Amino acid sequence: MQIADKTVVQFHYDLSDSNGAIESSRKHEPVLYLHGQAGLIDGLIEALEGRTAGDSFSVTIPPEKAYGQPRDNAIQKVQAKRLQGAKKWKPGMIAVLQTEQGPRQVTVVKPGLSQVVVDGNHPLAGRELTFTIDILDVREATEDELAHGHAHGAGGHQH
Repeated sequence: MQIADKTVVQFHYDLSDSNGAIESSRKHEPVLYLHGQAGLIDGLIEALEGRTAGDSFSVTIPPEKAYGQPRDNAIQKVQAKRLQGAKKWKPGMIAVLQTEQGPRQVTVVKPGLSQVVVDGNHPLAGRELTFTIDILDVREATEDELAHGHAHGAGGHQH
């Protein structure tokens, strides 16, 4: 079966950029994804389309089809008390900031006692990303999965 809308895909991946390895799913459960729903970057969705179980491939995705280019206006000062995740902040730490659109992850750029400079860009923004993919399974989505808008693991949904 080919990967298309309303199919559930199970795969492992290794992710790297020009500096080397970033992360891998191989020491964990495979990724389970309902194709056609949000959850993966555009370039990876396009690369998966039409593939079948057993396929292994690598694809390099430009920033525009991954996490975009960094935005200058995403760097801002916020009150330290608005950040969640630690009591003392250091540069490079990931914090959760409550916004009008809900919680958002930010990276601490410059900590201070009352004000902290944070970067709201995705940590991988501006990077060309290379995925090495091994597709383990492709199947039709169930009615429950389609109704919920995401894939369910063995034994049904876990939410």
